[in-house]
Formats: sequence, C-alpha cells, structure tokens
Amino acid sequence: MVKSKSITRQDRQFIGVLLNKNHNLPLPGRRIAVVGTSGSGKTWLAAELGKRLNLPHIELDALHWQPDWRMCPLDDFRQLVAEALNQSGWVIDGNYAKVRDIIWGQADTLVWLDYPLVIPLWRVLKRTLGRIIRKDVLWGNNRESLKTFFFEKDSLLLWVFTSHPKHRRDYPQLLGTPEYNHLISIRLRSPRQLRGWLAQIQTAQEPSTQQMDR
Repeated sequence: MVKSKSITRQDRQFIGVLLNKNHNLPLPGRRIAVVGTSGSGKTWLAAELGKRLNLPHIELDALHWQPDWRMCPLDDFRQLVAEALNQSGWVIDGNYAKVRDIIWGQADTLVWLDYPLVIPLWRVLKRTLGRIIRKDVLWGNNRESLKTFFFEKDSLLLWVFTSHPKHRRDYPQLLGTPEYNHLISIRLRSPRQLRGWLAQIQTAQEPSTQQMDR
C-alpha cells in the first residue's frame, strides 16, 4: 500500500491560488470606464466604485437622453462628456460608441461586465417591469413602458440580444489596438467574480447589496 503524502502549507497555498479566480485581476486606477450589456449592473458597479475610491460617478445615460427619449445631438453629447471628464479622477458607465474615443482614450481602467446572456436578460426584464409599476422618472424626465421595452424597432429587449455578442466580438479587438492598449482591462464573467474582485478594494463604507442589476 502506498502511503498518502500529507498536504504541506505550500501545497495549500498553491491550491488556493488555483481556486481563486480573482488572483490575477488587477486593481483599478483613478479614471475608470465600466461597460457591459444593459442589465449587467454597470451603474451599480460604477456608483459602488465611486464610493469606495472617493471618485465622482458619471452616468452616460443622464447626459445622452433628453425628454421624449430624444438623443442629445452628437456634438453636444461629445462636449458634455468631455466636460464631465475634465477632472483628475472619475468612474463612468455606458457603452456609447460615439464617445468611446473620448472616454477610453482618457481612462486608465476598463471594467467589462461580461456575464452569460441570461443574467442581463432577466435583470433588465425585472428592472423594467419594476420601473413601469413604480412609474419611475428616468433621465430627461422619461419613463419606460412595455412599448419601448418590447415592441419598438430599437427596443431595450432587442438591444440586449444584439449588443451582447457584439461586445464579445468588438471589445477584445478594440483592446488589442495601439489606441487602447494603455488600459488596465478587467473582464468579469459572473456576479460571484465581481464580488470577489470588489472585496479586494478597500472601502470606508459597507457596499450596498441592492440594485446590483441597474
């Protein structure tokens, strides 16, 4: 009979590293862009990072949407974003390609919430129904409706389905270009991995556990 070896302290440390999916994830800098499919939790995470790192939180939707769901004119939108980023540090959330060059060019960190499609789908459905029932007023004094969620050609539901594979195709290519290779890239693939990564970031406040699906 072969005697089994006792597990040494070094063995346990090595096994712990293998089981810890966050051991090789870097910490963020001071100019952080948070991206991901609608419903992945961008706004919650950006606000949480802002609290933990004492940085202002900028929500792109608030700059982009005007009354009656009209989009801010492109030149005005780009100017608003540039002005909002004119400070030493910030956390911004949103995926707008038309201002990506401004944001990613100035950011030092990109956090990508890349969850399985079912997670943002369920979250955005739950979020939208809650907003409709509560009659929540959103950016530009707008409200969500079943029509804007299900039935319009640019509905939020369709956007989730189309943007998810698009991000998975485009973001790795963009991050590999000379224009954006300066970014610290943090790709989080599950809420559990996000919680583990956040636990590494010191904070003076306890994190909120609500509205993680915003």
